[in-house]
Amino acid sequence: MRRSYSPTPLETWISRFYKQLGITTPDELDEYRIARSLNIHLLYKEVPSMSYEFGRFKSITIDKRLPPKVQREHFYHELCHILRHAGRQIMMPAAFRELQEWDARNFTRYAALPLHMISKFNFTQPDIVVVLSEHFKVTPELCSERLRKIHERIKIAAE
Repeated sequence: MRRSYSPTPLETWISRFYKQLGITTPDELDEYRIARSLNIHLLYKEVPSMSYEFGRFKSITIDKRLPPKVQREHFYHELCHILRHAGRQIMMPAAFRELQEWDARNFTRYAALPLHMISKFNFTQPDIVVVLSEHFKVTPELCSERLRKIHERIKIAAE
């Protein structure tokens, strides 16, 4: 990755968070390990993915009918809701709910493909999207979006 890239505070926070958990390589990104370290119950059921918090009890339920790479992305999305959001979305104004969903999508990109791990890859190789998808076990679409956002930030920094 070029030196002109300046990580967002959230990217930096996620990398620091993973490093504190001893997660430094894509192979160590494991939903059960992450959930266990945060005392979150992780379940896979045939229901829409969701997160739930009541007092100190936290759980994430992932729709097991989805393909594995999509399940992983849903995990990061729901993890964001537990780590960064409060309140029941069903009871909040639409604009606030939309903001939380935007934040969860943004968080998912960073948590699924953390900066301290992807910076070790050669972004110029022709099949980089496939390589990242295989290593991080997420969809090629998410990998493409992550790379596009990185290129946008480099472009803005260069202007």
